[in-house]
Amino acid sequence: MDTIDQKIINMLQKNARVSLKELSAACFISSPAIAARINKLEKAGIITGYHTTVNLEKLNYHVKAFIQVQLEPSQKKEFYPYVDSIPNVIECNCITGDYSEVMEVVFETTAALDEFINDIQSRFAKPAPKSSSPPVLSTVGCTSPLKTRKTRQSGGRITPHQNQSRPIRKPNCEPAGFFLCDRFYPHPKPT
Repeated sequence: MDTIDQKIINMLQKNARVSLKELSAACFISSPAIAARINKLEKAGIITGYHTTVNLEKLNYHVKAFIQVQLEPSQKKEFYPYVDSIPNVIECNCITGDYSEVMEVVFETTAALDEFINDIQSRFAKPAPKSSSPPVLSTVGCTSPLKTRKTRQSGGRITPHQNQSRPIRKPNCEPAGFFLCDRFYPHPKPT
């Protein structure tokens, strides 16, 4: 992967609908060469999909929480398919520490969140799993994709966002800016 591939990836992360013509102009290579590079990145598994970001509050998902659950290793085989079937679960990650899983979830109401937590505790009570679910008061930065009931992601577990900034460098230049949570932040231009 070279600097042109990195530039293509950065531009697609900023706007997955950017045209081949715009990518071509920014990378100083032809549109067919851009298309070939994108195809190569897709086949290599570097680009794994194209997504739309939605405003969860405008879809009436006003409650966001991170639920931590402690499970026995034997329960995970049943737990992962269950979690993947719930569209309100944005992300589920296996972690170390006092809990074995942490889920990012969104719900319309706290009552719906409470019902979900009760369902987890009743389904996976061998013994009753320990759980914690602090509500989120505000979010700064990136947003996660919401699974809809009609369109399901295949393949089980969802990987977390990489919340690391990635500088964009032009050859022999200072960084033009950086991406954080798929947003580009340009450095101020010198005056």
